[in-house]
Amino acid sequence: MKEFIDYKAAICNRGNLYRVKQVMKRAVNGEALTVGFIGGSITQGSLATNEYNCYAYKVFSWWKENFQSADFKYVNAGIGGTTSHFAAARVDSDLLSHAPDVVFVEFSVNDESDEHFLETYEGLVRHIYQSQTAPAVILISNVFYDTGANAQLQHSRVARHYQLPLISMQSSIYPAVRDGKIEASDITPDNLHPNDMGHELVASVVNYFLDRTMQEILIGEQQAFNENNFPESITANTYETAIRINSRNVQAIIQGFRVDNSLQEDVTDCFKNGWLAENDEASISIQEECSGIAVQYRKYVEGCAPKAHVMVDGKEVALLDGNFDETWGDKLELTIVLEHADYKKHSIEIKLECKEDITNPFNLVSIILAR
Repeated sequence: MKEFIDYKAAICNRGNLYRVKQVMKRAVNGEALTVGFIGGSITQGSLATNEYNCYAYKVFSWWKENFQSADFKYVNAGIGGTTSHFAAARVDSDLLSHAPDVVFVEFSVNDESDEHFLETYEGLVRHIYQSQTAPAVILISNVFYDTGANAQLQHSRVARHYQLPLISMQSSIYPAVRDGKIEASDITPDNLHPNDMGHELVASVVNYFLDRTMQEILIGEQQAFNENNFPESITANTYETAIRINSRNVQAIIQGFRVDNSLQEDVTDCFKNGWLAENDEASISIQEECSGIAVQYRKYVEGCAPKAHVMVDGKEVALLDGNFDETWGDKLELTIVLEHADYKKHSIEIKLECKEDITNPFNLVSIILAR
């Protein structure tokens, strides 16, 4: 199948490779290095038969195989069904706390191709790029194999503005599927999530870029940006310093809700640390300084869950439904209830609306604040 892939076209944006080359030079010298990934279900490894067949681990293996004197650590912060909006608020705890030296970012099939996700994606990328370890940042763009759809149009604006490499499956694997050279069913059962062969192909595309960069490692490249010349944002950029609040870091006024004290096993155990309630008219109130608010809650495949009314500054703005009409699993839903408002202290209140057949609690997982 690899013979049908246009690997050269995969490098949608070459970008400035100074940081990537510096990491490779450090690897040649045998340093200890951390390779990090953040993204959605494909990065998490959905539909791979085991974690080692995920594209992310195969890309990590490229580093180990090509720089055998170095000591590499693997950090996979992929969570299925999540976007760059959530990632912007969790990247510190889930990824940057591990001090990565190179970071691969993948949200092109989870983000919509619109201005909101352009802003959240830019905020995430800016946050990673300017973090303490100054990691090399490489952007990955996966694709829906039946339609060719993704958010690459918006994400490529970020890639060009910050001179970052963008590696595209829309430009490499998808054309072979579209033209009938590769059967979609051979690489994905649902036209999105790769099987083992699909993960292998995605990894081969990313590793092609790494191979080419390694071949150019001795070619000098001037650093693109530093703290003194980092470019202005192309959006309102209210998500670069987004934060996530939950029962672990904020005191809420609760009536009928209870704190979820269950243990969170890892980043993919993502329904923990919030508040739970199943009583009619149970309520929770929080006041925080911000310019935007998004409510994160659990939607249950099996249904039988409450709905909840959301009030911001005393005005009802949303109705959250804890019932999920898909079949692939419970979803960590994120609903925007305030965006691009004045930066000040805003109040948010969530009040339940229950029916008699409730068997699942309303699970308020967290609230994400834009700054």
